[in-house]
Amino acid sequence: MNTYPPELEPQEEPLAPPAYEPLPEPRPAPPPPARRGGNRSVGILALIFSVLALVAAGTALFLVLRGGQEADEPPAPPEEPVTFQFGDRTLVPLEGMPVNPYDRAAFSTDSRGRVLYEKDGKRGKTGIDVSTYQNEIDWPAVAADGIDFAILRLGYRGYTEGGLFMDQSFAQNLQGALDAGLEVGVYFFSQAITPEEAEAEAAYILNAIEGRTITYPIAFDWETITPGSGARTEGLDGQTLTKCAAAFCEKIQAAGYVPAVYFNQTLGYLHYDLRELTDYGLWLAEYDSKPDFYYHFDLWQYSHTGQVAGIEGDVDLDLDLR
Repeated sequence: MNTYPPELEPQEEPLAPPAYEPLPEPRPAPPPPARRGGNRSVGILALIFSVLALVAAGTALFLVLRGGQEADEPPAPPEEPVTFQFGDRTLVPLEGMPVNPYDRAAFSTDSRGRVLYEKDGKRGKTGIDVSTYQNEIDWPAVAADGIDFAILRLGYRGYTEGGLFMDQSFAQNLQGALDAGLEVGVYFFSQAITPEEAEAEAAYILNAIEGRTITYPIAFDWETITPGSGARTEGLDGQTLTKCAAAFCEKIQAAGYVPAVYFNQTLGYLHYDLRELTDYGLWLAEYDSKPDFYYHFDLWQYSHTGQVAGIEGDVDLDLDLR
């Protein structure tokens, strides 16, 4: 029965509740079924993230392994510089200077000791260079002995006081060589110590050959004098020498002739900067049956003991390889 406090005692007896059996404990309600569409989206996203994670991990592993392989590979060794030998010296080629283009197999020597060069149906011309030291020359005999051209010493500068002098045989040799039908060039034995002196030598030549037919080069022939001989050129540096040669050649070229610079291997390798002279003919003195000079040249004096009909004693022999 129900019991109330006195102040809440009801006026009437409440109705008794109907008789009943106690209900069993209610079971917890099952969760509502999830929508099928939502479960499928979550699964796909999870799969995508898993694949991306695997790809990232694989990429990282590949980079680590690759980096390790690269670290294990030794660095490539530096390229050895190109060099060549001149006597006991090891030289590095001048950058931009053309090299010797001639085929060594195309050189041959005949029974008289004359060097020949024939390549692709073209033959180098054979010549001589002479001065008063060859004495009187029978030029028709020279021409008949297979000589195509002659380069004549026109004059020289004294190596002590620096005066300019004409070769005693020049006029006679010039007339004789031209009359014999040879092509003729000239050279000047220089001892210039400034570009201005070299220009003066060129002017001296141009005055001497005025009105004459000169078809071969006009050459600047600067040579060293034995140390201790009192030569005014002793100790001249290579830069100044190169400027002298260029000044001489520029003046000759401006007058309409073909300039050239004569040199041996020592001057070519150790004194001249040949890159400054490539606009002019280069005349090499190297006594051999095949030239070993590293750089390009046009004319080659290959012997100073040649024998030619019409000349008593030895004479320089040359090849024109142009």
